[in-house]
Amino acid sequence: MARIQLLTLTLISLVLLFIGSLDVLAQTQCTLKLIDLPQSPELLGFRLGMTKDQVRARVPQIVFGKTDDLGVSKTTINPHFDSRFDKSTFVGVRSVSLDFLDAKLTSLWFGFDGTFKWQTVDEFVKGVSQSLQLPDAWQSWKVRGQQLKCADFSVTVSLIAETPSFRLVDDSAIEVLASRREAKEAAAEEADEDAETAGSDVATEVILADSKSKYYYTPTCVPAKPIAEKDRVVFKDTEAAEKAGYKRSKSCTN
Repeated sequence: MARIQLLTLTLISLVLLFIGSLDVLAQTQCTLKLIDLPQSPELLGFRLGMTKDQVRARVPQIVFGKTDDLGVSKTTINPHFDSRFDKSTFVGVRSVSLDFLDAKLTSLWFGFDGTFKWQTVDEFVKGVSQSLQLPDAWQSWKVRGQQLKCADFSVTVSLIAETPSFRLVDDSAIEVLASRREAKEAAAEEADEDAETAGSDVATEVILADSKSKYYYTPTCVPAKPIAEKDRVVFKDTEAAEKAGYKRSKSCTN
C-alpha cells in the first residue's frame, strides 16, 4: 500500500511539474497577431497594413521610393533634420523608415535621438511592452538588443549610435516576399537552362557537304548514302557552303 501511495504522489508531482512547465512556456511565447495591437502613441500615427494614401495623409511631405518587380518600395523621412516636418508630432524622433509590399506598409523602423524618453534597451522594452500590451517574452538579439517574435509580427529594440531604435515588422509579408524571390530565382535559372539548350541546338545545326559531289545537306535532310570520311566537309551555315561552291542537294528541296 505504501508503495502505491508513493507512486501516486510521484505521478501527481510529475503532473504538477508538467503543468508548471506549460505555464512557463506560455509566458515565454507571444501569440499576439497584428490585429491585436492597440493604437499606440509610440507608433506615431502609423500602423502596419496602411496604404500609401493613408501614410501620405499622415505625412503629406513623404516621397515614396520606386516599386521594384517584387512589389517592394522603401522610403525614409527625417523629422529631426527636415524643416518641412512638424517636430511636435515627432518628439525625439530622428528618422522613420517605411517598407511597403504591394503598396501596403509592412515594416516600421524608428530611430530616436538623445532626447527621447527611453534611452536604454531595457527602458524601451518595458515602456513599449506596456504601450502595445506585449507579453514578457523578449529574447536577446545580437549584441545589445532584444526581440519579441509573435504570431505574425516581430518587434526589435536596439541601440544605433548609442540611441534607441525600434522596429515593427509584418512577418507574414516577409514570407510572401521570400516566396516571390525564390520564384524569381527559379524562373531565372529555368531561362538560363533554356538559353543553354537553345545555344546547344544552334551549335549542332551545321551544314554537312560532300566534296566529291559538291552537294551540301541541311540538318533536316541527310544524304541517301553516308559520305565517306575523306569527302566529308562541314560548314557553319548554307551561305558558307554556297560561297565555297557547293549546291544544296536535290533531296533537301522537297
